[in-house]
Amino acid sequence: MRVLIADKFEQSGRDGLATIGCEVSYQPELKDESLAEAIGQTKPDVLVVRGTKVTDQMLDRGALKLVVRAGAGYNTIDDQAASKRGIYVSNCPGKNSIAVAELAFALILALDRRVVDNVITLRRGQWNKKEFSRAQGLYGRTLGLIGVGQIGHEMISRAHAFGMPIVAWSRSLTPERAEELGIERKSDPLGVAQAADVVSVHVALKPETKGLINAGFFDAMREGAIFINTSRGEVVDQPSLIRAMHERGIRAGLDVYAQEPTSATSEFTDDIAREAGLYGTHHIGASTDQAQEAIAAETVRIIKTFRDTGKVPNVVNLARRTPATHALVVRHRDRPGVLAYVLDIIRAAEINVQEMENIIFEGAEAAVARINLDQAPPREMLDQLRAGSANILELDLLELKS
Repeated sequence: MRVLIADKFEQSGRDGLATIGCEVSYQPELKDESLAEAIGQTKPDVLVVRGTKVTDQMLDRGALKLVVRAGAGYNTIDDQAASKRGIYVSNCPGKNSIAVAELAFALILALDRRVVDNVITLRRGQWNKKEFSRAQGLYGRTLGLIGVGQIGHEMISRAHAFGMPIVAWSRSLTPERAEELGIERKSDPLGVAQAADVVSVHVALKPETKGLINAGFFDAMREGAIFINTSRGEVVDQPSLIRAMHERGIRAGLDVYAQEPTSATSEFTDDIAREAGLYGTHHIGASTDQAQEAIAAETVRIIKTFRDTGKVPNVVNLARRTPATHALVVRHRDRPGVLAYVLDIIRAAEINVQEMENIIFEGAEAAVARINLDQAPPREMLDQLRAGSANILELDLLELKS
């Protein structure tokens, strides 16, 4: 299996792929047209990326079977274009959760104690204990979480250690789960904004989360509160954040921005970088040795599983719901040609198969096939199936509930 790695990737991961017999091409400098050309020329089976964008045009140039995002998100990959071509897209969720939570708390602490300003002033040869002695501290102050996934869970344990009460909102957070976690559930993001002294955002970038943190959210925040975003820049309406920093004294710790360079080193001209109330890092949330080693190991596991079984762990672009309306359940003898016969009859009726599985019983004498169809088959077709093969033991038609 040929694997093209078009981003920085740990040596342990490259060695792991070579050990399982993959032909590895490591070209971390590839971007844009050069990546498209490499895909077209080398015809890899698998493409591994981190922050590198994977576009429709790139996918059209080769014969990829799988794209692995060596990280948690996958918004830089055109997953719709991949789906049209039957290319799996997978990622490595949870492997960088601790690293991101650590950075989020580093930003919280740094903002509360004005660590960066302390350092800058000291390097200028100035001593100003009078100014920098003023800090609120974290104990007893409320942390608000937007998103309670794996990173959110890591934030909860750290906040508890600092003695911070926690309020949270997440689409998946139930009252029962909130009670188990020892946090207070809010019914919407505004409830978190109103109740928290520190807000930290941990949601994936999806159409429904783009611009989730908007002007109304910042207007609901407490004066002088701390706002942290280590998720994705597009989740936040950045002009509204800047306005809140000016008008409401909001202090922000950001690892992600509305407009980020596509390369590892570049000029950064975003206006927010000049805001006195900003402590910013360079989209490094997942960039610890521990996290990258874990992500490399997970990437190797995904590719090995795909090679050995044809199944893809953590796949993100399979249909959650298909157009199937009925399931044809065929109990049959496990003999050559039985399923081919069934599928020929279905094709002749101009019915499309949406999903199919064939389960073999112990001893490999009998099996049950479940075939999901996009419409109800006519009675004549079912009668033909029952009468046409002695190896078909029983036939059932189930209407699928939406």
